[in-house]
Amino acid sequence: MDSFSERLVAAVASTGPLCAGIDPSASLLTDWGLTDDAAGLRAFGSRCVEAFAGTVPVVKPQVAFFERHGAAGFGALEQLIAEARSAGLLVIADAKRGDIDSTMDAYADAWLGPDGPFQADALTATPYLGLGTLRPLFDAARANGRGVFVVVRSSNPEGRPLQEAATAGGPSVEDGLLAELGRLNGSEAGALGPFGAVVGATLAPSAFPLSQLGGPILAPGVGTQGGGPADVAALCTGCAPRSVLPSTSRSVLGAGPSTEALRSAAARARDDFAAALC
Repeated sequence: MDSFSERLVAAVASTGPLCAGIDPSASLLTDWGLTDDAAGLRAFGSRCVEAFAGTVPVVKPQVAFFERHGAAGFGALEQLIAEARSAGLLVIADAKRGDIDSTMDAYADAWLGPDGPFQADALTATPYLGLGTLRPLFDAARANGRGVFVVVRSSNPEGRPLQEAATAGGPSVEDGLLAELGRLNGSEAGALGPFGAVVGATLAPSAFPLSQLGGPILAPGVGTQGGGPADVAALCTGCAPRSVLPSTSRSVLGAGPSTEALRSAAARARDDFAAALC
């Protein structure tokens, strides 16, 4: 069984570095002429898969936009994940799960387990109840060839005071988390590990060098939010080749509903980042 990072590196080598978000908000469904219900979600997801397969290596559905439609919405999400993976896309479920003990065991089963209903390639998680609480996700990722992207340095202003706060030992909270992730990835015998970090593309480089993380980087905040290829390249100086995934949603999805327009917008963004990162 190939690891998540092996699949990621191969996929980026094949198509180029970009993660395309799939965010079917109520306003975007309306703009695309779709109904704001589970049927609209299914149509939206299928159109994105058709546009992005073979164009980008990874898609990232935002779970909240499916969850708002209850059980039917989760059914649409299951369908999207299955369609995307069947089309050769890697899927990062943007669920930002983070809790303790048996709760994290259940999340691990649902999202990263071999028999779970969603079976994404990777899951986003929040570490601010303590990175150790995410161990069930880490264990499931290792056992099942999946990945975990930990939201360490977000670009939203509300999160920065906590993330930048100094710990009793000296480094900031975010730098301490990055160092812990690096130690976890270090157990992967020199290969790129399965535990990545989410780092906002609009931020200045961290004190902890991301080249020492030993895992993939997911860099949201590009496109509409203002980050560009030069910003991501500066953040990720020295990172392993094909380990950095700029992530964009609105700037590509806004080109829809035409499948060809979506594909062209994603290809332009992909090529811009490829020139900066490769």
